[in-house]
Amino acid sequence: MFETVRNAFKIKDLRKKILYTFMVLIVVRIGCQLPVPGVDASVISRFFEEHNSLDFFNQLTGGSFSQMSIFALNITPYITSSIILQLLTIAIPRLEELHKDGEEGRKKIAEYTRYVSIALAIIESAAMAIGFGNAGYLTEGVSFTSISVIIVSLSAGSAVLMWLGEQITEKGVGNGISIILLYNIVSRIPEDMTALYEKFVSGASNVTNGLLAAIIILAVIIGTIVFIIILSDGERRINVQYSKKTQGRKLIGGQSSHIPLKVNTAGVIPVIFAGSLFQMPIVIAGFAGVQPASGDGTSIGQKILKVLNQNAWCNFESFGEFKYTLGLVIYVLLLIFFAYFYTSITFNPQEVSMNMKKQGGFIPGIRPGKPTIEYLTKVLNSIVFIGAIGLAIVAIIPIFFSGAFGADVSFGGTSLIIIVGVVLETLKQIESQMLVRHYRGFIND
Repeated sequence: MFETVRNAFKIKDLRKKILYTFMVLIVVRIGCQLPVPGVDASVISRFFEEHNSLDFFNQLTGGSFSQMSIFALNITPYITSSIILQLLTIAIPRLEELHKDGEEGRKKIAEYTRYVSIALAIIESAAMAIGFGNAGYLTEGVSFTSISVIIVSLSAGSAVLMWLGEQITEKGVGNGISIILLYNIVSRIPEDMTALYEKFVSGASNVTNGLLAAIIILAVIIGTIVFIIILSDGERRINVQYSKKTQGRKLIGGQSSHIPLKVNTAGVIPVIFAGSLFQMPIVIAGFAGVQPASGDGTSIGQKILKVLNQNAWCNFESFGEFKYTLGLVIYVLLLIFFAYFYTSITFNPQEVSMNMKKQGGFIPGIRPGKPTIEYLTKVLNSIVFIGAIGLAIVAIIPIFFSGAFGADVSFGGTSLIIIVGVVLETLKQIESQMLVRHYRGFIND
């Protein structure tokens, strides 16, 4: 990784792109510190401290959500709109045609994604402004002007971040939206590592226990990252043979290729879907003033909220606390379901089989048509299950250590998957740009 970056800095064009990306990220960080006018940020911070289960949303914004800055919504509306457009591609024929229409179609879908992002940002900011007003968190009181200022500030902040991400994609190293998301998550890691050090290393009863805790923490983090890299790069290659055909007086074709099926086909989407479903009731209940269960005398609704609360899972102090780990079982089942669901709408075995047949391709030992579809579906189902189990393991590790040992950190399995995935993808893009420049130089010479 460091060798790739060092070589990239030797190339003038790539050096400019990397420096441009860094400058944009500095602007992003400055915006994360600018408060929204009319909101009591200290009250919002205390609210997040009391509801630490909301860290899932806060970590995606680099802490700007709890600080209630103008970038509080961050790029979450854009991510949500992208997912919505991908899902609608299957349901709406017009979007499906645009998806298959090459570069022009992708540009049109990107345009629709921006419009949906702005609409979602306005809806979310309006809901937050009204909720803060009803809870008494506004310094100016509830009025049309104060609510409008908050809506405009949050919506404009989200739109600016979306634009900055597109600038990184066009003028920087590429993958702009993902890089901003990565930057937000990484910005909170030093604070989390400091908290772990103070609690388990410097706060240990003796030097030996502190050293052992440090070794375990490093081993878990490094092991998880290595596992995620293997999960991200793992793929099953299905061999495809293309038959020879005559074109004019020439005999063309006859080459062999392969269909790469990623083990983690759905990426981090299943974790985000499952986490969002669990967190949304807690967010709504928190703004409504309803707290999760804290004892046996609480209502059924509060106990359900505690089942959904990840911070209540894997607590082995008593059976009364451990029973809430039922939420973890439901979480894993949802994760597996969303892995299959998202893969089913992004990879169509029937379409792949038809395209192979049109191009004269076939899988050795498998007849074209229905047998090929059945074979691809069988292989895909087994791969998706392996990938879903891998995602579940990555998601459970931070939850287990948090519940069993109190190792509370803002980053979890979702964050680590995003970090590793974006870093690997960005490095691949830098290497591809270096390779293209090398070929151009060779041709010019």
